[in-house]
Amino acid sequence: MSTSKGNTTRKRPQKHQNRTAFKNDLHDTSHKTKFLNSLEISGVCKRCKDILEWKIKYKKYKPLTAPRKCVGCEQKTVKHAYHMLCSKCASEKHICAKCCKPVESQETETVEQIPNNDLKVMLKDLPERKRRTILRTISKQEDGKQTLTPELKAQIEDMLLKMDNIELDDDFNFTDEEPGSESETEDI
Repeated sequence: MSTSKGNTTRKRPQKHQNRTAFKNDLHDTSHKTKFLNSLEISGVCKRCKDILEWKIKYKKYKPLTAPRKCVGCEQKTVKHAYHMLCSKCASEKHICAKCCKPVESQETETVEQIPNNDLKVMLKDLPERKRRTILRTISKQEDGKQTLTPELKAQIEDMLLKMDNIELDDDFNFTDEEPGSESETEDI
């Protein structure tokens, strides 16, 4: 039995498996569903954001019909479901509006993510050789941190121009001899 004492692991796979993923707007095209799908969740920590997105995705989210009382300012200013604080109190105290735990400011995260995304997009289109050269340069300059500053972006563009100007052919000879001088191997 699955509920017997001590038997906490299941030996068989689940009996009924879904063939397709659940879509909350498959048969329901109401205004409420469209509104929930377009809802932008902000002012909460990453964990709470994931929870609220799951609730929306699987039609478990129940929006508020009337504003709730904020725990911080004692006013009826909470407009979003599952939130304990209004957006004003949460931003002033730098805590999550849902779980009331300290959260890092959203501004610092977006400032750090934009350069990394910009760098990834720039490097994605490059050939492997150029990409590795640029990554080596970045790691030397910033000790492994891959943030894209305007100075670094200018250096990367300069390096790309220099690399484009240098064209290596398969016929290129990597010997220390000067062109025009004959070697001893040609006489044999």
